[in-house]
Amino acid sequence: MGMDKKTITILLILCLVIAFMDITGLPCVLLRIRIADVDPVIIPLMINFCLIGIIAFLVLRFFKITYPFGFTTDGLAEGLKKYGLPGIAAGILSFIAFFIGLYPFDYSPSVYKILIEGILYYVGVAIVEEFYVRGLFLNIVESLAYCKDNKTVIAILVSSLVFGLGHIPGMIGMGIAVIAFKVISTIGMGIYFGTIYKKTTNIWVPIIMHALIDVFALPYCFTLNIRYEPVSLVILIITYTALALYCGLLLRKNQDTDKEKL
Repeated sequence: MGMDKKTITILLILCLVIAFMDITGLPCVLLRIRIADVDPVIIPLMINFCLIGIIAFLVLRFFKITYPFGFTTDGLAEGLKKYGLPGIAAGILSFIAFFIGLYPFDYSPSVYKILIEGILYYVGVAIVEEFYVRGLFLNIVESLAYCKDNKTVIAILVSSLVFGLGHIPGMIGMGIAVIAFKVISTIGMGIYFGTIYKKTTNIWVPIIMHALIDVFALPYCFTLNIRYEPVSLVILIITYTALALYCGLLLRKNQDTDKEKL
């Protein structure tokens, strides 16, 4: 289902607003809320997620936009069963990469830090990022490329590239090599999220997998030093490159099936 020009314009503006709020953390990041040893910016960022949700709801309701983003239970269980295993495997390999790179650990976090900073925060990240990167931006690109036979592939690749580059601000100061490796890994991750979204037309599938993969970064709650060892980066880039290649096969198979139907 495509979009008309008015819908594309409204959703593109909404997408840019959400992206700005997500990347900068504004306005709520200006607050500082301390709960035990939880990073004082985490709660404000989570409040920002809620504000983003309210803004998105009001915009969609005001302009009467009913585009099917995929917030439904239809196909959810089947989609997770069919496409979830590769993502789980990638998450486990990510955990191993982080564990190897951070060991020995030098911090004992509170339960609050583990639950809020290590789990709940990433659930919010997954919901917000999947909504505006896949639900909004990917579908906008696909609608703009409606005359192309491979419009879905184009949309997945473009949205994944933007998804990867959008993580650069959070890595400033980590060094060019670390940023490059992380961006490539994140692009591969984005290709996976975009592919399983379009294969299932259910946005909860990439949201759940996104949250799960991010939660596998839990080892960072057990250290005071945020670092990426070369071995960790190598594992990550191999893992998410392989995941992207797997998605390439899925999309190729889908295109071949479409051609056979003609």
